[in-house]
Amino acid sequence: MLAGTSGEVRPQAREASPAERCLTANPGLSLGVRLPRTAERLKSNEPLKIVAIGSSSTVGLWVLASAATYPEVMRRELLRLRSNATISVVNSGRIGDTIQSSIARFERDVLAHRPDLVVWQLGTNDVVWGDRPDQLLKNRVVEGVRALKAASTDVVLMDLQYAPMVLASAHHSTAEAIIADVTKQERVGLFSRFALMRNSIDAGVAQGALVSWDGLHNTAEGYDCIGRALARAISNSSR
Repeated sequence: MLAGTSGEVRPQAREASPAERCLTANPGLSLGVRLPRTAERLKSNEPLKIVAIGSSSTVGLWVLASAATYPEVMRRELLRLRSNATISVVNSGRIGDTIQSSIARFERDVLAHRPDLVVWQLGTNDVVWGDRPDQLLKNRVVEGVRALKAASTDVVLMDLQYAPMVLASAHHSTAEAIIADVTKQERVGLFSRFALMRNSIDAGVAQGALVSWDGLHNTAEGYDCIGRALARAISNSSR
């Protein structure tokens, strides 16, 4: 409690959480495209189904409850923003997934759910553990995006995290460029997790508040910011 100048006692202001500060540092993050199928579902109050596919960042490695994973945070935030909507999210993350192994799972783990929107988190394992990104990798991303688009689903790609293990790779900028190029070429959404985290850290959010002890995965606060920021970007792209 803090004493005011006139003698009254005022409650101490609560310090904003790292997730809140992360969101404040990224007020205008855009997917770069409209999401027509998602917009149609939300406008008509039809159920919206989202599938999130990717690696351990989608699984939510190091958080103790599924409620803290970015796909579940995204679902709750979308429901807050669109209170009349019916939204379900399928988490099809798998630890260790690469771009190629994600594509191999599309039929069973994505398209079988008949999604309206797919969020594909990709690239980190290919950069941190794989070979130098090249034209072959870009061709694989294009192949994957086109397979999803052929099912008439909206598509959003989520790029790499701004974390020490990613930044230590000499190839992370090449992978970032490949993902950005494909989103422009194929006219699908880009949710830049890399820019989100970099903007937050540049604005004074401690890296350790967003990145876990392993220097790669997000903390619960990091997943929270990513999920809420993504939901807001999806909502804005579905007007």
